[in-house]
Amino acid sequence: MTDQHGGAGMTGQSGTAVATSPKTGEMVVVEDLRRTYGSGETAVHALRGVSFAVPRGELVALKGRSGSGKTTVLNLVGGLDTPDGGRISLDGTDLAGLGDDDLLALRRDRIGFVFQSFGLIPILTAAENVGVPMRLRKTPPREREERVELLLALVGLADHAAQRPGELSGGQQQRVAIARALANRPDLIIADEPTGQLDADTGLAVMELLRAVVRSEGVTALVATHDNQLLALADRVLELRDGRIVADS
Repeated sequence: MTDQHGGAGMTGQSGTAVATSPKTGEMVVVEDLRRTYGSGETAVHALRGVSFAVPRGELVALKGRSGSGKTTVLNLVGGLDTPDGGRISLDGTDLAGLGDDDLLALRRDRIGFVFQSFGLIPILTAAENVGVPMRLRKTPPREREERVELLLALVGLADHAAQRPGELSGGQQQRVAIARALANRPDLIIADEPTGQLDADTGLAVMELLRAVVRSEGVTALVATHDNQLLALADRVLELRDGRIVADS
């Protein structure tokens, strides 16, 4: 995948240069990641030394029971939470070297998030929901409208642009959410149980769409799911148990 952001570094809204690591073939590198919630006897050790790398342009799935650490990994890689130990780099940028403004810019410009609950704004149309990230980035209106039209066509919803979330099925809402995640041409898509609220057939269709998007848009995807049928569509599967990776296949 061509690096559309220039060199190995990153400059956020603050204009401050941040620490970077040498470029490799991996989009995501996680080393000895640890995260504990609480303290003392009630402490929950969510991650206990997790390490893995995700090459550019691959869809990697995280599997494991509830509480295994999947969501914690996604939140840390996505810059939504901070680890207690270990290291995370995204396209050569060490997240530990980013300030708040730089992390905000990273999440806005380089990561697309897809959640189980869809997360669409009820009063906005499908097209308006897809356009929200570009409005935040102050993308010119004409460019924004063209990108929205392209993305809705990509996810098969060109004829539903004017409909609001309440007028769409669950599968259609998740397709809008995927289009929104792609709005700012991210390097990485993070999806946490994206088919959790969908029936089996619709969930499979959404996962196939995610895989197709990874190929067509040249992005990398990290997806948490417990559905074995969906895991078969991933390039690679990491299994977590009690905060550790126990299988990599």
